[in-house]
Formats: sequence, C-alpha cells, structure tokens
Amino acid sequence: MFAERVLSGMRPTGLLHLGHYHGVLKNWVKLQNEFPCLFFVADWHALTTHYETPEVIKENVWDMVVDWLAAGVDPEKATLFVQSKVPEHAELHLLLSMNTPLSWLERVPTYKDQQEKLSDKDLGTYGFLGYPLLQSADILIYRATQVPVGEDQVPHIELTREIARRFNHFYSKEKLLDAKGAEIGRKPILLEPKALLTEASKMPGLDGMKMSKSYQNTLALRETPENISQKVRKMPTDPARVRRTDPGDPAKCPVWQLHEVYSDASTKQWVQEGCKSAGIGCIQCKEPIIQAVTDELAPMRERAAMYTENPTLVRKIISEGCERARAMANDTMQDVRKHMGLDYS
Repeated sequence: MFAERVLSGMRPTGLLHLGHYHGVLKNWVKLQNEFPCLFFVADWHALTTHYETPEVIKENVWDMVVDWLAAGVDPEKATLFVQSKVPEHAELHLLLSMNTPLSWLERVPTYKDQQEKLSDKDLGTYGFLGYPLLQSADILIYRATQVPVGEDQVPHIELTREIARRFNHFYSKEKLLDAKGAEIGRKPILLEPKALLTEASKMPGLDGMKMSKSYQNTLALRETPENISQKVRKMPTDPARVRRTDPGDPAKCPVWQLHEVYSDASTKQWVQEGCKSAGIGCIQCKEPIIQAVTDELAPMRERAAMYTENPTLVRKIISEGCERARAMANDTMQDVRKHMGLDYS
C-alpha cells in the first residue's frame, strides 16, 4: 500500500565525532543503497533543550550537513532536509496532540531519564514533554516504513505505532476488503512504522567512557592529523604502568578499547604481549591508533573541504531536499485534513 521508506534525523547541537560516524552515519551510508531514505536536521528537537541558546543550533546546522556529506551520505540517493523548513511537521504534531493522551508522553522512558541527565536545564516545558509526539509526527508525515534506532529508542517507535493506530481508529472510514469482498479492516491514513534495530556504537572516548561531547572525550570528524596525534598521545593508560619498565594490563587501558575498534589480530596480539611484558611503551601502543584514525578521517576532511569551500552547493542540496520532503509531507497532510474534516473552504 505504501512504498518502503526509511527516515532518520540528528540534532544539530555540536560537532559530529567518531561516535556519530560509527554509530549512525556508516549505517546511513549503507541504508541509502538499500532503501529510499530521508535524513533530516532536527533543529526543532534541538530547541527543546537549547531554547535559551538557539545560536548553538544555528552554528551547527550547516556544519552537520557538511559532516554527513563528508561521511558519504549521498544527496543523489537520499533526501536531506531541515525539519523547520517543512512546516507540515508542526501541523501534524499539533493535530496529533488533539487525541494523544498525556499519559502516553509521560511514560516514555527517556523523558525522566533526560530530565535527570540534563538537570542543569529547566526542562519543565510543554516542548520537552511533547518531544516524543513531535518525533512521531516526523516519522508519520512521511509514512516511513522503517526507522533505524538502538534498543533504547524502541519505546519511541512503539509510541509512534500507538499514535498512528489511535488516529486511524478515529478517522479512517475506508474499508479494506479481502479477495472475497469481506471487510478485514480499515485503510490506514497514517502508517505504523517498524523499528530497524541497529547495533549501538562501540566507539569509546579518549578516556574510556562512551564518546560524547558532554564528556569532552571526542575526536571530531574533521580533526586535523596534528590534533589526532596530540589527543591520542594524551590518553590515560593503565595506572599500574608508572614507569616504562612496568608491565600493564590492556583490559584496564582506554587505548586498548580503541585497538578493539581499529586494529587487526596481529596488532592486537602485539599490544597484548608488549603491554603485559613491558616490551612496548604506552606511546608505542598509541601509534597504530593515531595512524588508523588519521587514515579513516583523511578522505572525510578532503570531501568536507569541497563543501566548505562551496557553501552555496550545501544550501542547494538542502533546498532541493526540503522541496522533495515538503511534497511528500503535503500528500500525507491532504489525507489527514480530509479525514479530520479540515478540508472545507
């Protein structure tokens, strides 16, 4: 009934780093070769937590799009757009709010979790409470069939399915018939999406914790070779290795976690044996990581330069993407308005 379509978005709240690349962007590049994809800049979502500092969003929107393109996201294969440039998102969000129970929003696991994590911000706002509903509107307006998410985001997809089901229950009148003409249900107006489970990013930060700008332990996608070398060389290691001649345990060293991501079997064996016997020093251990990250980011920096030197091209890509997205969104909204009785003139 509806064509396959994948939707995913990202908030423009800071520079993208290797955690974003390994956790999201590599998957987007893969998906764009398998499905029609829409990838959007979730600037309205960013406002729910950065309403006092909107300049952060403005600074990062275009940089983030450049990072997407540098990572291999292809505007010839996927539709790239900015959420706020497609006002139909807001209209559907408003209309869905008319029949979505408040308790459904309050029970979303990440609601209280985020309030605790961001306790330094005043998140007692309607916008923050309605964040999951706006997320649902983002998905439903394109009748996306699949949404790539990690395990922690599955409840958001389940909520979206419930919202679509409830909307269809209230407003869908067109019968679906089987081959014998018997009614088997109602034709859906809004499509219930499926969660496309993706593996959580295993990219550790420079301190061994999850890579996150909140922890200031990141390597940005456009990090220079000099910065890569400097940051990796400063990484903490096994505290037991006070002197070069002290043996260590890779399991207690954040650098080993990066070897798990970047190094082949022989290099890992070299690290294990060299660290435990004190045959190699910590600086030696870090050199293969510096080289691997530098090699991985080199083509991204090269592609990014092409777009940063031609910002008009980036804006053209987004403008064309917004136009395509609005056409899809408008198709859905025409159906929504008609079934809700809002198509009078």
